Amino acid sequence: LEVSGPGAVAFLGRMCANEVDRAIGTITYTQLLNTRGGIEADLTVTRTGEASFLIVTGTAVGNHDAAWLRKHLPDDGSVALRDVTAARVCFGLWGPRARDILQPLTRDDVSDAAFPFLTAREITVGSVPLLALRVTYVGELGWELYAPTEYGRALWTTLWRAGRPHGLVAAGYRAIEALRIEKGYRVWSSDITPDETPYEAGLGFAVALDKETEFIGRDALVAAKAAGPRKR
Repeated sequence: LEVSGPGAVAFLGRMCANEVDRAIGTITYTQLLNTRGGIEADLTVTRTGEASFLIVTGTAVGNHDAAWLRKHLPDDGSVALRDVTAARVCFGLWGPRARDILQPLTRDDVSDAAFPFLTAREITVGSVPLLALRVTYVGELGWELYAPTEYGRALWTTLWRAGRPHGLVAAGYRAIEALRIEKGYRVWSSDITPDETPYEAGLGFAVALDKETEFIGRDALVAAKAAGPRKR
């Protein structure tokens, strides 16, 4: 989902429990909350420009999360929300050898120092221009690689041929599910729902109570933190 416009920073500041008003190229893991402090969405927000952001959420809950955001859009036209799912192909290149596969395919530096965790860069892989997000849902080193859909086959072929000597395998959602459970990563709708606060879900690290913008659910979280959350 792309969020843009002169009111985008203020809008996402109100919607997100974490601070998203960060430097361009920064990825923020955050939740969207209801007024009770319950988790309505669990996603990442990447700042792509002064007034533009890319939101990535789960395949099965994209329509839900988009609807929640649209419900709260300001009516002055200062914020635009677009679903760009069909316009981009995404491959998750994840695993301890991910950098060994990726680095020879690009002139861009993908070392940890140049491309740290929770940052995004425009790079070229083979002949494919793309947006690379240094983020993972399986608990290993890796990137989410977003390219225009028409480059999908070329990107797949490039990664596949380069990765096979390193033991690359094609894995789907069953594998991702097993790995994210092993890591302890949450999934919205089963592990976390609108009935749990981030504190009850063990996600208090993704809450910024001290940020300047007052976000939806903040008062409920302040009270919940003071009372001591239920253990889950």
